[in-house]
Amino acid sequence: MSFSSRLFTGAIAVSAFAFAASAQDQPAKPSGEAKGILKEKRHDGLRGAREGRLGRGAGFELRGINLTDAQKEQIRQIHEANKPNQALLDEMRTLREAARGGSLTDDQKARMKNLREQAHANMRSVHEQVLAILTAEQKAQMEQNRLQRRQRMDERRQQMQQRRQQRQLNRSKDTTKDTKKLT
Repeated sequence: MSFSSRLFTGAIAVSAFAFAASAQDQPAKPSGEAKGILKEKRHDGLRGAREGRLGRGAGFELRGINLTDAQKEQIRQIHEANKPNQALLDEMRTLREAARGGSLTDDQKARMKNLREQAHANMRSVHEQVLAILTAEQKAQMEQNRLQRRQRMDERRQQMQQRRQQRQLNRSKDTTKDTKKLT
């Protein structure tokens, strides 16, 4: 059997395999309605947290907690009442851009620090108001979720550290091999 006939046979085999693989049944994607239902269930009706209406990460700590409709409405009202105004957001954006550009004055640094402290105080206030709405059982669930999230983050941190160390070890081995090849 000549090289060209083996090449031709191999090409036919590869194309037959590719055709068979593409002919397999593809899993059905959920329709738009089903996607909405999945999204609704995943966030316990607090989809606004993901869409930015409740503020950054506001619904994250409430995920997996069964809230009544009244609680959801109270939480929505708390977040709506404590939403930052656009003028402050624009001012912070301008200050961050100035900081990135390296043209931040001492007055601007002080103003940026003040705005940051106000934002943290506001976040703590919102958190306390939301906690006041929750039952003892819901607070316990929220704390359990927080501990699980922290544990997962620690595990990811350890995995990243291990990968980083492995890459450094591989690099040092590669440089050692390259050095030996040159000599």
